[in-house]
Amino acid sequence: MLFDDLPTLEDYIMHTKDRALRRWWAQYLESTSEMETALQFYEAAQDHLSLVRVYCYCNNLQKAADIANETGDRAACYHLARQYENVAQVKEAIHFFTRAHAYGNAIRICKDNGFDDQLLNLALVAGPQEQIDAARYFSSSERRQLPKAVMLYHKAGLLSKAVDLAFKSGQISAVGQIAGELDETAAPALIQRCAQYFISNGQYDRAVSLLITGRQYFDALDLCVEHNVWVTEELAERFTLPKDEEARNQILEKVAECAYAQENYKLATKKFTQAGNKVKAMKCLLKSGDTERIVYFANVCRQKEIYIMAANYLQSLDWRKEPDIMRNIIQFYSRAKAAALLGGFYDSCAQVEIDEFQNYEKAAGALNEAYKVITSSTDPQAQERLLSLKFKLEKVNHFNNIKRMFVTDGDAAIQELQQLLADPNIEVAVRQGDIYAVIVEYFAANNNFKSALSVLQDMKTKLPKANPSYYVDAQTLQAISRNTGMNFGEVENGAPEEGVSEEEGNASEEEVVEEDEEEERPQQQHFALNGSAKFF
Repeated sequence: MLFDDLPTLEDYIMHTKDRALRRWWAQYLESTSEMETALQFYEAAQDHLSLVRVYCYCNNLQKAADIANETGDRAACYHLARQYENVAQVKEAIHFFTRAHAYGNAIRICKDNGFDDQLLNLALVAGPQEQIDAARYFSSSERRQLPKAVMLYHKAGLLSKAVDLAFKSGQISAVGQIAGELDETAAPALIQRCAQYFISNGQYDRAVSLLITGRQYFDALDLCVEHNVWVTEELAERFTLPKDEEARNQILEKVAECAYAQENYKLATKKFTQAGNKVKAMKCLLKSGDTERIVYFANVCRQKEIYIMAANYLQSLDWRKEPDIMRNIIQFYSRAKAAALLGGFYDSCAQVEIDEFQNYEKAAGALNEAYKVITSSTDPQAQERLLSLKFKLEKVNHFNNIKRMFVTDGDAAIQELQQLLADPNIEVAVRQGDIYAVIVEYFAANNNFKSALSVLQDMKTKLPKANPSYYVDAQTLQAISRNTGMNFGEVENGAPEEGVSEEEGNASEEEVVEEDEEEERPQQQHFALNGSAKFF
């Protein structure tokens, strides 16, 4: 309706705030060639593109440039750039194409006019496609600028192309930077090539990391072994594949072997366990010497072989003074149903009581436990020990019974002991030195020092390497010396004879000192067994 009354319409539009209506009126005025008035209404409508377009039409490029620079309107900048390009003002065209983010057009003009430096700067802020286009230009133009091409291919994400070009152009330093961004999608040959670059520069850890990234796990592990690359917890986790991966266990075992070679037994144990190889995991734990973890691991695994390995290890410790260790040894052998080994352990307990404390009563108890274990087992290995164990138990019991006879019939007891000494195999069960000691101490206790001395001389003859002080109480020896005039100074001082060994009942200087200390502390505690070790 108001279009028929233009003054009224113009007055209405001037007082309205509707930008669309103002733009419409400006377009109408432009169509009637009323450019000055049209510009006013375009400005009121804040239509920067139309303002720039009209000023360009009026050949006022400077005013159009001011508006474009001030507002930063991309459409306006793009239109103005096209106008500058049409009039061959290439620098201004590049500037406004850049402001319009039309990097492809700006790059095109740079290439046409040889503005290489500006081309690189534009390509670095442009998109991947423009970067690739610029990289091709730098790598194929008459003035080849390969470092710039490498940089742009890298920036565009074409890492393979960038590395290949870097190697061809001798830009080795760029290889290290680019290789750090390679992922599992990279070609295996490219991964190997970059890894070889790191190896040639002594950067073995980076080569290993790159090979893992490319899922070339076995090559990475070989490199760890060959160049002793330390397998950290973090690196080992990168080798740990998901459980549904076929090669998972094989890789884990190789990681564990590598950690074992580096004496990182804790990590080796973890990886062997994850691979399901609990026996090798236990072997690593044994090397670590972590007794608490060894006991825990054996209890958790509940496997015969592992029980035996744990018990064998515990025997290497001071189980004589640690009841818990002894109890675990017995439990592990029992759970493993290793009758032969358990019997052997009880036999060892008996021997300790004999060698260190001359306590044949407790030795008999240990041998009795061993005998019960062996006889209740059908294990062929256990049965092989039965005869020797039975013989030892009988002789020890017989020796104990003889010692009890001294209360009622000392002479008969002496005869029995002399019969034991005549047994060529008696040393297997009862030490001859202990038998002589019982006889000597009996005569000395009854003030028959001459007979006691005679027995000592016989002992020295039959057992030339034996030291009497190792078997006979020091006070007894002193009493014999005082009453017979025989000098036992060397014996009392514990001077060992040449060639003396502990197994033969001989005493070194340290053993004599220990023996003296034991004599001063007659109430010294012996070790004790729990559980099935009822003999203590």
